[in-house]
Amino acid sequence: MQTVRLNNNTFWGRLPAYLCCAAVMFTALSVAPRAHAQAASAAAAVDPATRQSAAQWLDRIQQAAQQQNYVGTFVYQRGNFVQSSRVTHYATKSDGEFEQLESLDGKPRKMLRHNDDLYTFVPERKLCVVEKRQNKDAFPALLATSGSEVLSVYDPKMLGTDRVAGIDSQVIELDPKDGYRYAYKLWADAKTGLLLRSQMLDPSNGQVLQQLSFTQVSIGVPVDKAPIANGMRNLAGWTVVRPPLQSVDMEAQGWNFGQNVPGFRKIRELRRPMAARDANDPPIPVDQAVFSDGLSAVSIFVEPVEHNSRKEGAGSTGATHVLVKRDGDYWITLLGEVPQATLQQFASAIEYKASK
Repeated sequence: MQTVRLNNNTFWGRLPAYLCCAAVMFTALSVAPRAHAQAASAAAAVDPATRQSAAQWLDRIQQAAQQQNYVGTFVYQRGNFVQSSRVTHYATKSDGEFEQLESLDGKPRKMLRHNDDLYTFVPERKLCVVEKRQNKDAFPALLATSGSEVLSVYDPKMLGTDRVAGIDSQVIELDPKDGYRYAYKLWADAKTGLLLRSQMLDPSNGQVLQQLSFTQVSIGVPVDKAPIANGMRNLAGWTVVRPPLQSVDMEAQGWNFGQNVPGFRKIRELRRPMAARDANDPPIPVDQAVFSDGLSAVSIFVEPVEHNSRKEGAGSTGATHVLVKRDGDYWITLLGEVPQATLQQFASAIEYKASK
């Protein structure tokens, strides 16, 4: 199988069109069962009190991200790539959530959000992309499900206290029970539960694969929502684009993804058009199924071969792996912050039968 080169001339360069990712604005298959067996025996050593405490902390982290007022600067690191962003978050029971996220490095980017209404501003093009938020686990949020469900595939360790950005924090490590996912290390504010730092680790050697961390943050401070609300209303001079996005039933179209990777469940299916490489060709309909174990996620993209240049292969950048294969008249692309073996396992279970 050919190695996919992850540059602007391949799938990687088109990744933003697939994911619309606001979060950052931003080995072999035989290893997994053996690792799972080893972890299963270790799982018995995690006492119920530790598991319950960890589950409660995970839920507190998610609630704090949605319910607390906070203003801060955080840094995303992956290999040699470093990007800093500033976040302002306001929340009340009556008004819901207002959030502003600004990139501080590279080209200016700004995202404004009220609940699930998301506005992304690209100043050099005077472009504003308006859409519905799809993922609710962007830093400092964390989970796509409850803490107890996450711990069905991760074993927790309570590692005591530490300080991040001058704030006392509780440290939690989540070790995978098998070889299909990475480990996580989390620092949560001891008072509010707000996530202050998150590391993704290679469980085999403890290497930090990527990290998100506040360098400065103020929690529980008064936040003025007016600039955020006004910015979403005052769009004069901006070209406003609302990408068509719709739910889709991929099973009804003949796709069966199987369920052979423990802990992962399908959380959404979407269809969005993507521009073809040739401007004279019509947009390419791309269907996306997202699977999550609560922390890690895998996206499976399906698109027609027609008007589409692609090569089979696999590649990675940091903790993110990609696998591209062809199934008849369709290209299938699997993407996720999981080991390559996980994508291969997902790919082996995909079946297509044309609907009659």
